Amino acid sequence: MSRETWIIIGVVVAVVGLITLYGAIRLGVRLVATKRALGDLGAGGKIAFWGALAYTILPIDLLPDPIYLDDMGVLGLALL
Repeated sequence: MSRETWIIIGVVVAVVGLITLYGAIRLGVRLVATKRALGDLGAGGKIAFWGALAYTILPIDLLPDPIYLDDMGVLGLALL
C-alpha cells in the first residue's frame, strides 16, 4: 500500500477512536448524573452502579462484539 493509503487509514482509526472515547465519556457523565438523581442507594446499589460503570469502560467483555449490546444490558440492570 502507498504512504497516502496508510495516512488515510491512520486518520480514520484516530477519528473512530475519538468518537468512541467521546461516547464513553458522555455515557459516564450521564450515568453519574443519574446516580446522583437516584439519591441514597445503599451498599448493594452502589456496588451495582460502580460495577456497571467499570464494566462499560474496561475493555473486557462477556460477549466480545463490535457493538455495545451487553454493555447496555449491564447498565440497564444496574439502573433497575
